[in-house]
Amino acid sequence: MDNILVTVNLKKYFPIRGGLFGTKKGEVKAVDGVNMAIRKGETFGLVGESGCGKTTCGKTVIRLLKPDGGQIFFDPKGGLPENPGDNYRQFDIARLRGKQLKGLRRHMQIVYQNPSTSLNPRMLVKDLVAEPLIVHKICSGAEAEKRVLEIFEDVGLSSEHLRRYPHEFSGGQKQRIAVARALITNPEFVVLDEPTSSVDVSVRASLLQLFKELQRKMGLTYLFISHDLSVVQALCDRVAVMYLGKIVEVAESKELFNNPLHPYTQALFSAIPIPDPEIKRKRIILKGEPPSPAKPPLGCKFHPRCPKAMELCPTNEPSLKDTKRGHWVACHLY
Repeated sequence: MDNILVTVNLKKYFPIRGGLFGTKKGEVKAVDGVNMAIRKGETFGLVGESGCGKTTCGKTVIRLLKPDGGQIFFDPKGGLPENPGDNYRQFDIARLRGKQLKGLRRHMQIVYQNPSTSLNPRMLVKDLVAEPLIVHKICSGAEAEKRVLEIFEDVGLSSEHLRRYPHEFSGGQKQRIAVARALITNPEFVVLDEPTSSVDVSVRASLLQLFKELQRKMGLTYLFISHDLSVVQALCDRVAVMYLGKIVEVAESKELFNNPLHPYTQALFSAIPIPDPEIKRKRIILKGEPPSPAKPPLGCKFHPRCPKAMELCPTNEPSLKDTKRGHWVACHLY
């Protein structure tokens, strides 16, 4: 299967400033050399602890943030190989600016964690959802309102909701409005940044079903960012595990959850609750706190907390290796 998005050594750093003149004192390495390939039509999960760089990575791949290094190859038709070279330079969106970057927006969209912070409280929802159509000069007026009604029906809303303000809706309805606005331009690639974490369990299930239905109907590709591993296991085709700005393991969802290889992944998955009081799972408790991304450790970034660290871990940084077909891991144990 061809890829719709491929990143090569992607980096995003944030400067640390201090002093009277705001002199640069250092930098936070939020995304530090990420390589990943997302196939057209799949749901690709990205998991990890809070602060590992998941959201920053998602925003960077769709160019809401400008990368500080690396390449981002994007082809809406899904024709990218695993390792795009100079022949695919025209698909590198990392350096786009101005009108070219604006044109990219209709093909790549994002649904945020909290819809209340992304919906203008002073606008009617019909105008909120229609705004991308007007900005990209796709249509306006009656045609735009017709399209808004169509996408509202797709996400489970109706015409009676068009002339209301965001505060008149429940949390689940607000998220459906945010989804409608993201999909109104018919994008090919959508980042879902913890889209179900701000709603209760019953609403969460209906939203997940909605994402699946929309994916089938519109041919969407998702980058699904979440800390809820049970949701990731149910929704995603493949999953990448992120630690301190780096991808440490990638595999098919079933393979990863049944056979995690990286010590960090094993510890992460050991915290998943089992819905059976008779079954007990050995919890892996990691020592210490996650290192600061402003001062990451040398060598393997996980070695200060790793229960299986070896002599070469503090000095040699492992790269992602294919241990078996499609199961990649960055660890000196393999």
